[in-house]
Amino acid sequence: MRRAREVAASPVRSASATWTVIADLVADTVAQSSALSRDEAVQATSAAEAVGRMLIAGGHLHKHPITLVAGKVHCEITTVSGTTALMLEENLNPVPGAAGAVDFTIYLPSPAPLQEQVKAAVTAHARLSLGTPPAGETKAASAGPLIDLEALRRAVTQR
Repeated sequence: MRRAREVAASPVRSASATWTVIADLVADTVAQSSALSRDEAVQATSAAEAVGRMLIAGGHLHKHPITLVAGKVHCEITTVSGTTALMLEENLNPVPGAAGAVDFTIYLPSPAPLQEQVKAAVTAHARLSLGTPPAGETKAASAGPLIDLEALRRAVTQR
């Protein structure tokens, strides 16, 4: 499921504190899966911490998201700064849909001034990528009914 999360950066948080919030969001989302380890998500985000702080401080995450892909989760994480950050109502809850995940990847943006640093971070952990994230399931693709009415009818009539 394609989701998005916005995280308040400066002046609400420093780049380091903002990265900690992003890392916790990723780790808490991955931890929903019984097949994956929160610790591995923490290790991956720790490997990207230095470049993550640079991406935040440089304002690159305003338009170029970090993307977490884990099972049905396809979450784009961006930051906002300035007066927008002061008024932002954040949703920092784990992104639903990762319970059945058996794998996850964190896709980092690679803007021109930081390409070498992002490349170095990605080589430090197998769960990090600078590639293009796969296309996430859009809302239109999942706009079908939430309840299978025919299955419900069958269950009721079998009593």
